[in-house]
Amino acid sequence: MNPILIQIGNIQIYWYSFILFIAFILGCFLALKEAKKQDISEEFMINLFFYMIPICLVGARLYYILFNLDYYLQDPVEMLKVWEGGLAIHGGVISAFIFIVYYTKKHNVKLFKLTDILVISLILGQIMGRWGNFMNSEAYGPETTLSFLNSIHIPKFIINGMFINGAYYHPTFLYESLWNLIGLIIMLIIRKNKNNKIGYLSAFYLIWYGIGRFLIEGLRTDSLMFFNLKIAQIVSIVMVLCGIFLLIRAKQKKLNNC
Repeated sequence: MNPILIQIGNIQIYWYSFILFIAFILGCFLALKEAKKQDISEEFMINLFFYMIPICLVGARLYYILFNLDYYLQDPVEMLKVWEGGLAIHGGVISAFIFIVYYTKKHNVKLFKLTDILVISLILGQIMGRWGNFMNSEAYGPETTLSFLNSIHIPKFIINGMFINGAYYHPTFLYESLWNLIGLIIMLIIRKNKNNKIGYLSAFYLIWYGIGRFLIEGLRTDSLMFFNLKIAQIVSIVMVLCGIFLLIRAKQKKLNNC
C-alpha cells in the first residue's frame, strides 16, 4: 500500500495522519453532543480536548518508544517520525485517563460520567485508526494463503493490501476494527437502555476491548514485547479485570458520586 495520501513538493500528508485527524474530529463531535445531554458544558469539553489530545498522542508515542528503546537509542531522530507509524493505543489511553482524573477533580465533574461519554469516541477512533495501520502495511498477522483470504469474503483491495514482501498475511487490523465496530453498536444500545448506570459503558469498553485485543494480539507478528510476553496481552488482561471490578461497582451504584 502507498502510505502517502498527498504529496506537494517536499510536503507529504500520510493516510495514517489523515485518518487519525478525521477520527479525532468525529470523536470530539460525538462527545460534545452527548456531553450537552449530560449537562456538561461545551467549554469544559473543548478545554479537555485541547489538553487531552496532545497528551494522548505523546503518551502513545512514548509508550511505543519505551518498548523499542534499543532501536530508538541508536538513532534518536527516529523518535520524531510519527508519520511512519509507532503509536501504541494503550499508552494513549493510560496517559489520557491520568489527565482526565486530574481534570475532572479540578473542575468537580464526575469521572465516570465523563468516561462513559469518551469511550464511545475512543472506540470509534480505534475502529478508524486500524485502517491507518492498513495503509502503512502494519499490524498484520501471520502468513496465510490467498485461498484463505478469499474464503473469508473480504474485499479484494484488502486482500491485495495483505500481499506484503511476496506473501499474504492475516488482516488482523480488520479483525480488530470489526470487533470494535460490534462493540460500538452494543455500547450505543446500552447507552439508550433505561437501566444504564454510570460506569456501565466504561466497564463494557474495558472488558470488550480487552478480550478482543488479547485474542487478536495472539496473531500479531509485530507486537511490543517484555521478555517473552506480549505487552498488549498483559495490559488487556488488566483492562478486563478493571472492567469487571468497575461493572460490579456500577451495579452497586457506587460510581454515581465518583
